[in-house]
Amino acid sequence: MAGLTLAPGALPRSVLFLCGMNAVRSPMAEQLARRMLPPTIFVASAGVRAGERDPFVDAVLAEDGLTLGERHPRTLDDLEDDYFDLIVTLAPEAHHAALELTRSLAVEVEYWPTPDPTDAGGTREHIMASYRDVRERLKLRIARRFLLPGAKNATD
Repeated sequence: MAGLTLAPGALPRSVLFLCGMNAVRSPMAEQLARRMLPPTIFVASAGVRAGERDPFVDAVLAEDGLTLGERHPRTLDDLEDDYFDLIVTLAPEAHHAALELTRSLAVEVEYWPTPDPTDAGGTREHIMASYRDVRERLKLRIARRFLLPGAKNATD
C-alpha cells in the first residue's frame, strides 16, 4: 500500500475505511463516503478479519437511501487494489494493523474512534438507535474531514 502524504486540506485520490471485520463501521463509512465525496475519489473498505454481513447495517443505510447491494465483508487480502492515499481506521485493532502495514510507506493513516453498535442490547429499536448513531457520526466526520459544504469545522 503506497501513496503520497497529503497536503493539509487536499483531497485524497483514494480512501480505505478499515475496521475489525468489515461488517458494520467500515462498509457504512464506505457507502456514505461514496455518496458524499466527489466521484473522482476511489473509496473502499475492508476488515482486519473476515466478518459476516450485518442486517442492521442494511436497515440503517436503507433509511438514508443507500444499499450495500451484493457486497459482503472483505479483508485487506481481498482488495483488488492496494494503493491508497488515506487509510481511515475506525477501531483500535484496525488502527494497529494499518500502522503495521504502512510502517515504511508514505500513506496517511487517521484514527476515527467509532463506537461498535453491535455492543447494544435491548429492543430492536434500541439497537437500531445505536446503528443510527454510528451512521450519523460517520456522516459528520466525513463531511468535516473532507471540508464538504455545510459541514461544521471539527472544533465546533
